[in-house]
Amino acid sequence: MLRIKKDDQVKVIAGKDKGKTGKVMVVFPKKQRALVERINLVKKAQRRTQQSPQGGIVEIEAPIHISNIMLIDRKSNQPTRFKAVLLKDGTKQRVAAKTGEGV
Repeated sequence: MLRIKKDDQVKVIAGKDKGKTGKVMVVFPKKQRALVERINLVKKAQRRTQQSPQGGIVEIEAPIHISNIMLIDRKSNQPTRFKAVLLKDGTKQRVAAKTGEGV
């Protein structure tokens, strides 16, 4: 079961964007990285094309390692650890360790 999933609210706990929060847009499980909205912005030189006739230097999000982000609990709005609980129908659900609420 993946630690972080698409559309999760996360907080950065390490790195240059420490303390910022954002929504996960894409997860790359094999590389253990996630693309978070407006986090880890890098500048990239963009060549002039028909889609972007201006060209120049643009800022894009770069993937961040999942060990540097932490899931935010919906109830307390704080970063939280979580555990996987096996439900009666055989599925797993992520549950916040402190509050016991589903994440």
